[in-house]
Amino acid sequence: MSLPPRVYFTLHEAAARWDCTLADIAGWASVGRFDIVTAICPVNVGSQTVSGFVVVSVTDILQMFRRCGTGPTTSRLWRVRPIGQTEWVILPERPTWSEVTLADLLIMAEEVHRFEEDCDLLRRPASHIGSTTRYDWDGMYISLIRRVHENGVPETQAEWVGEVQDWFVEKSETGEVPDERTIRRRLTPIWKALRGPC
Repeated sequence: MSLPPRVYFTLHEAAARWDCTLADIAGWASVGRFDIVTAICPVNVGSQTVSGFVVVSVTDILQMFRRCGTGPTTSRLWRVRPIGQTEWVILPERPTWSEVTLADLLIMAEEVHRFEEDCDLLRRPASHIGSTTRYDWDGMYISLIRRVHENGVPETQAEWVGEVQDWFVEKSETGEVPDERTIRRRLTPIWKALRGPC
């Protein structure tokens, strides 16, 4: 017996899946490429009760997605749109429950799959992974494994990022290499797993 398909993805999961930033996701949502949703408890607005999954107005909380990382970690929801409806509902002032964090924001699975189809992001067979991506991430991971096996983990994460940048420079035929932020985003989970407490 297999599990049913996923219902939604968090923004962090979508960013990892699409190899992009949260700011990119906010930008695409703000121009209608897909909806970002959250779940709210029942609230009476006039004669209407709004609850469950609702669409968030990304432009109302855009400061959370600053590329420089200086934005707030929470933001108040001023209005929402029930899924399947076209009209926005202005929320009454309830500071506690009307605030959201990035972890509260989701993209419904059908929206993720439709966006991937529209942008030709469908996952390719494993035999093609690496050859169809912009950078040779598989080759980089192999070099990391060899480095850790032969010489251990570098003293600092910055040193490790520098080594990976050097690896890409050496292997690149065009001279194009990933930026430091992209490399660090991929290395950080590995670094924490290897250097963190046992």
